[in-house]
Amino acid sequence: MDIKRFVLLRAALLVFLVVSAGGCVNRKLTINTEPQGAIVVLNDEEIGVSPVTVGFSWYGDYKIRIEKQGFETLSTHRMLKGPTHDHFPFDFFAEVLWPGQITDEYDWTFELEPYSPPQRAELIRSAEQMRERTIEAIAAAKASNPETAGKD
Repeated sequence: MDIKRFVLLRAALLVFLVVSAGGCVNRKLTINTEPQGAIVVLNDEEIGVSPVTVGFSWYGDYKIRIEKQGFETLSTHRMLKGPTHDHFPFDFFAEVLWPGQITDEYDWTFELEPYSPPQRAELIRSAEQMRERTIEAIAAAKASNPETAGKD
C-alpha cells in the first residue's frame, strides 16, 4: 500500500472516530403542579401526570394544558429559550465534537386554582349579554345587506 493512501485512510478513520465518539445534548423538561397529580398535555399530546419529565428536541413556544378534578383547567403558553450552545456555530461543537454529554434541564411549576362554579346571577347576566350581542349582530347584518332586510 502506498504511503499517501495509508495516510488518507488513517485521517478518514480519525475523523470517523472523532465524530462518532462526540458528545450529544440531552434535553429534559419537568412539569410540576401544585397540587400534584394533574394530567399534563404538552402541545396537544398528553405526557403524563405531574410531576412529569419528558425529553424534547427543540426550543420555542410550548402550549400547555393542565387538568385536575376539582380545579380550574389551566391553558397557557410558555417559552423555552435555548442556551448559547444551541446556537450556530456552537451547536456543531455541542452536538458532534464535545467529548462528553451535555444535559439541559428545565423545571416549570404551575399552581392550580380550585374550581368554583359560577353563581346563578352571573350565568343570567352572561346569557343576557350574549343575547344582546346576537340581536345587534343580526341587525347589523340585515342593515349591510338590503336584499335580506325585508325577509324574516
